[in-house]
Amino acid sequence: MATVRGLGAAVLVLALMGSGCTTLSNARDRIVKREATCPDVTVQIYFEPDSAEVTDEGRAVIRAAADQAKTCKVDGVAVLGLADAKGAPGANMELSKRRAAAVSQALIATGLPAAELDLKAVGQAGSTTADGDTRPLRRRADLVLKLSTPRR
Repeated sequence: MATVRGLGAAVLVLALMGSGCTTLSNARDRIVKREATCPDVTVQIYFEPDSAEVTDEGRAVIRAAADQAKTCKVDGVAVLGLADAKGAPGANMELSKRRAAAVSQALIATGLPAAELDLKAVGQAGSTTADGDTRPLRRRADLVLKLSTPRR
């Protein structure tokens, strides 16, 4: 069995040496020369009940997201403020707006380059299921850093 595996490996090496070295070299060059990608960064910042103050933990999450994005071109920033279903709908909408604004201010404080900023708030919309159950973890803002090419 070991001889068959060894023979198979030897045949593969010979085949590569005889017909594919140039192709392998070209493939390696394409891989090496390919520009690094900058995928979008998405994080969630959680808040205390009825609060729009970014916590120390929230600031750390925002800072980590900004650090991850600093080597890339920031094409846009989207912040979506959310609230749970407790309280009046109007008050929850205002709380959502304040949460989105607080996250954007904390992001700006990290020194991330300015980009188009899209702030949205949905209040308590979507905070309950069709059966009337409350969805957990709605005391948050969702932050998306839309990135493209590496900065030079």
